[in-house]
Amino acid sequence: MAQRAAPRADLDRRLRELEQELVNLGRMVEKAIARSLRALAERDLEESRQVIAEDDYIDAKRFEIEDQCIDIIATHQPVARDLRLITAILHIDSELERIGDYAEGIAKISLMMGDEPPLKPLIDIPRMGEKASSMVRRSLEALVNRDTVGALQVGSDDDEIDALYDQVYHELILFMLRDPQSIQRATYLLWVSHDLERVADRATNIAERVVYLVTGKMTEVNIHKH
Repeated sequence: MAQRAAPRADLDRRLRELEQELVNLGRMVEKAIARSLRALAERDLEESRQVIAEDDYIDAKRFEIEDQCIDIIATHQPVARDLRLITAILHIDSELERIGDYAEGIAKISLMMGDEPPLKPLIDIPRMGEKASSMVRRSLEALVNRDTVGALQVGSDDDEIDALYDQVYHELILFMLRDPQSIQRATYLLWVSHDLERVADRATNIAERVVYLVTGKMTEVNIHKH
């Protein structure tokens, strides 16, 4: 008969699996952001509907991870360092689900736009999306590697997102002032850029939680964060 794993080894295995599930959720969220922006640019309304429908999978994965955290606490006796990791996972799990909501929000904006082309060529908004997605991915890599330097870099990158957001905001306000008939179409793009700015803020929150996990100190990794 196979020997049962020792309680500590069993707990370590479950925590590793839990981290991997969190990384998988991060990949789902990254994919949702990319798809929502591609659908927006290409005016692919069916793809936008798919992104909205598949947000249910992201929500389900979030609650599955949460249930696993609770089960580990109930069935094992995690010590302080384990509890810090479980708490970090619960926090990051929630942040990722909210990022998924922003991807869903962009898809809904695309549906509101209907068959209309975007007011202007999408240049800065896709750049914001790529940068924000990269921040999400690297914040989770920092978690897996317990990399505080990488986490701090994610925080500093948020400044670039904020600068792009300000650029898009001012450009769209000028469109509105010059042509009041463009207000509705400009507003749609403002909402999209705001959602991406919030994605970056959530990635920064994840990075802060990584620093806390490793050092035991809650530190703002970007003092300019909104």
